[in-house]
Parts: sequence; C-alpha cells; structure tokens
Amino acid sequence: MPIDVILDTDIATDIDDCLALSLILASPELNLRGIACVYGDVDLRARYATKLLRLRGITDLPVTAGVRNPLLNKRPIYWGGHEGSGLLTPDDAAIPYSSEHAVDFIIRMAHENPGQMHLIGIAPLTNIATALIREPNLPLKHITLMGGVIRGPGRLDLPYSEHNIVSDPDAAHVVFSSKIPTTLIPLDLTTQVRVTADGVRRIRGGGSAYQAAVADQVEAYPFYQAYRWTLLHDPLAVASIIDPTLVRTERVRVDVELRGEHTLGATLMRLDPQGSVEVAVEVDVPRFEEFFVRRLEAM
Repeated sequence: MPIDVILDTDIATDIDDCLALSLILASPELNLRGIACVYGDVDLRARYATKLLRLRGITDLPVTAGVRNPLLNKRPIYWGGHEGSGLLTPDDAAIPYSSEHAVDFIIRMAHENPGQMHLIGIAPLTNIATALIREPNLPLKHITLMGGVIRGPGRLDLPYSEHNIVSDPDAAHVVFSSKIPTTLIPLDLTTQVRVTADGVRRIRGGGSAYQAAVADQVEAYPFYQAYRWTLLHDPLAVASIIDPTLVRTERVRVDVELRGEHTLGATLMRLDPQGSVEVAVEVDVPRFEEFFVRRLEAM
C-alpha cells in the first residue's frame, strides 16, 4: 500500500525542494496528501508549489501556508535564492491555494488518520514544532527530516550547523524531543549526491511541460549555473522512505545546541538504543543518483 505523506517545505529557495516534490509525484509508493509551506514568504512558496502541481495536472491537492518566522523570532529570515521567479509570472500572483493554516492542516490530517501519516520535513522545523507544541501527542506514524550535520571523520569541510536546523534551532529542539519515530538525513550524506547536466537533460527528455519546467528551474539555479551540477539534499530524504536500503542508519539521541557562539544549531548525536531518531550514516551514491533521474525522466 502507498505510504500517506505530507510534505513540509520551504520550496522556492534552493532547487532541491522542487526536486523532492517531483520525486514524490513520480513515486507510486507515496501518496501525497498535502503540502505545508514554512519560513519566510510562505505565500510565494504556496503559489510556487501550486503552480508545479498544476503543471502536473493536479488541482485538488491541499497546499497550505504556515509559520513565517522562527519559533522565538530571534533570528532574521534567510532567503538564499528566488528561483521561483523563473516559474511564477505576474499572472500567478493570485493563484489560489488552501486558506487552512499549515499547522492546522498537519494536526487535522494526523488526527483524521491516526498512526498513518508520514511527515516529510525538508525545511526549518517551525511548522512541525508548532504542531507538536499544540498537540504533544500528535499521532503521526513517522517523521523523515533533511537536516543536521554529524561532521564525522573526513567531513571537517562541513559547517557546524546545517541550514534547516540553524534557521530555527528552538523548533528543532522541540521536534527532536518528541517521541515520534524519526529518520534524519544529514548534510554529511546529502553533500555526496548530485544531479548533473546529463541528468537534467534526461529529465527534460521526458517531454512533459512539468519536466521542462523542472529542468528550467535547475538550470536557472545559481549553483548549477556555476558548476553544472547541484546537490540532491531533499530528494535523498524522500528516497529513503521509498527505498530504505539506499541508506544505512544508526539509532541515536539528538541534542540541538541553543546557545553556542559558534555552534548554534549544531546537532549533537550519540548512539542510544533507546533513542527515537535513526540518523543516516551511509548512502549508496550511484544507486540513488540513477534512481532519482530514472524516476523523474519517466514521470
């Protein structure tokens, strides 16, 4: 049976959110029940997601806008890109999306489908934390997150803190303190996987308006323009649900640094058989990269 999923996303900043949504739509193993947008310009994010769905011929899927600011409002909103401008036109300024708040949507879907909903978080965790503050016993089946960083041996090139966590470390603390089974796909692995110009060519070769729009968005992304490839952070989180054998995990406890001068937002992990978090520590890079491109070129 397909897995019922909700996507919580800051789509329209980095291109990988768009690619993660595309992988969900291309995967019959997943049944997307709705999209929750978070962080910053949530209206733009909701319109961007709605436009993508329309290009795919989907007009009845709830797209909701959620919390704009970090939980305690201590940090400015970071906006690293605007590839949404390559998809949205002035005519899209009034694209309608659901009037239900994203947090209300997450809570409602969890209660209407107790123990069934799998929440995919590929953004700062403010929506999810707000839902858990309101409903500490939220009956979600599982949470899969792209976020955090281990910085193990050989990965001292990585920052102390990963973007989704450091953008709202207090929200991350709330989420990791819950007892909901969670899988964490960290920066250590997502910086190993990429889509190249050949992969983008194959996606465009699928021939649909949706695939053309996705390929255009990748090619317009500044990082891709500079290197002719881009990282697949968020799609790896999605793929780990579809095929868990793509990654190897260890059970850990995760503590989030909330006060460090240099390490605010750092995810401190230690092995804990009683922990509720499975952190991915290895990825089958070539198998995942081919899996990703093959799904999108055939969608």
